Amino acid sequence: MKKRLFSYLIGIIAVFHYSACDTENKSTTTPNILFIFADDQRADALGVASNPYIKTPNIDALAKNGTRFENCYVMGGHHGAICAPSRAMLLSGKSLFHVYDRLDGVQTLPNYLSTHGYQTFGTGKWHNGAASFESNFQEGREIMLGGMSDHFEVPVRYMDAYGKLDSLQSKGFSTDVFTEAALDYLDRYSKSKKDNPFFCYIAYTAPHDPRSPAPAYADAYAEDGIPVPDNFKPLHPFRFDDFNVRDETLAAWPRTTEVIQSSLAEYYALIQHIDDRVGDLIDRLKMHDLYDNTLIVYAADNGLALGSHGLLGKQNLYEHSTKVPLIISGPGIPEQETSKALVYLYDLFPTLVDYLQIPQPANLDGKSLLNIIHKEEETVRTSLYTAYRNTVRAVRDKEWKLIRYHQIDETQLFNLDQDPHELVNLASDSLYQTKVTEMMEKLKMHHQSTDDTLNLSPKTIISKEYDYRTLVQKRDRWQPAYIINKYFPKEGDKQ
Repeated sequence: MKKRLFSYLIGIIAVFHYSACDTENKSTTTPNILFIFADDQRADALGVASNPYIKTPNIDALAKNGTRFENCYVMGGHHGAICAPSRAMLLSGKSLFHVYDRLDGVQTLPNYLSTHGYQTFGTGKWHNGAASFESNFQEGREIMLGGMSDHFEVPVRYMDAYGKLDSLQSKGFSTDVFTEAALDYLDRYSKSKKDNPFFCYIAYTAPHDPRSPAPAYADAYAEDGIPVPDNFKPLHPFRFDDFNVRDETLAAWPRTTEVIQSSLAEYYALIQHIDDRVGDLIDRLKMHDLYDNTLIVYAADNGLALGSHGLLGKQNLYEHSTKVPLIISGPGIPEQETSKALVYLYDLFPTLVDYLQIPQPANLDGKSLLNIIHKEEETVRTSLYTAYRNTVRAVRDKEWKLIRYHQIDETQLFNLDQDPHELVNLASDSLYQTKVTEMMEKLKMHHQSTDDTLNLSPKTIISKEYDYRTLVQKRDRWQPAYIINKYFPKEGDKQ
């Protein structure tokens, strides 16, 4: 009897031991997620995107060790600060007309992951309100609320023990402040029991203007060594919205090659700084034996014109302003792969959930890209739709793109295979009227299916003519004095 009881107890202990081991193995093998998000980075502002002028070896290495999406888009925005709706879409998995830029009361990726055992940490830019950050992250340090700041004196907050953002203070250069906060988190995590995987979200404010690189990067690029974009124009050929929106006033009109080259040199320097810090993050993961079990996502909230089509900002629907980098690298992700599938940033929410093999939340508009990553499918959609305010709508498929400006009754049709820089408008060519009709039908289909509220047939058509001499540059409080002196000549006289 005693022998039988002893054997029974040994059996119970063994079952408990194996169960504990299974639980431990599950917690330690579930991938961590490091999510790196840049601000205003064009898709072509990477070395791996065949740009020979910019130096981004660490981000390029992520792409070589993973999968890069060549055709990732932000859906657009309902106001000039595109980054706010872009981030709301990314974090909610919802399209523009289902979330706009509001996240209060909306389920987000970090919040959902926390319900499935993840520790969540955020640092950097948060453009969707303090309350939504507090409700969606368990921990946060060096949080910048709002759209932009002086990179040299970034105003940040700290999430206290009660889950509230408090203690506003100004610190050093934004890229370094946010990276150091993330590195500190990784250090603290490595010393913990690691009972749960982490979701670490780093939202940089670079390369968003002010285009004022840190001193170590100020001379990284010679201005005359960077050519202007292939679709550079001194002025946009017609007015389609407010050309005095702040991004467009960062340089005088007409745009000059010298000003655009200077802006690009500063822009590339800001990105190279991010790239160096990405290298530091990867090194820290390796130092703590976390790299092999960490999924790394690199993306950006929107692109930027920087002289393309005579524009400077992101308040348009050309490729340079709506297409963004997207790289996914880590355990189980095929290496050295590139996809041409048409995807949105907000596809990342369902993709990461699918990757982790946890249930998909209800009512997501995004689509999982996991089958594309594993080459089981080539695409998840045959066309996609972008929008800016109530002035512009666009639709593109694998080869063609149509941009429609309803208020001024203007249409552009581009063959992106033959004309990737959108220079030759075929909309008025009699040979392409069937294609215009076909693309307009696709646009109308998306307009209805996305719950877009725009009136596609306005009663009044307004003029597309404008006189650039009536446009006025407007400085803001975030531009350092030397930027004012350089790009705001009339304002610079007042310094």
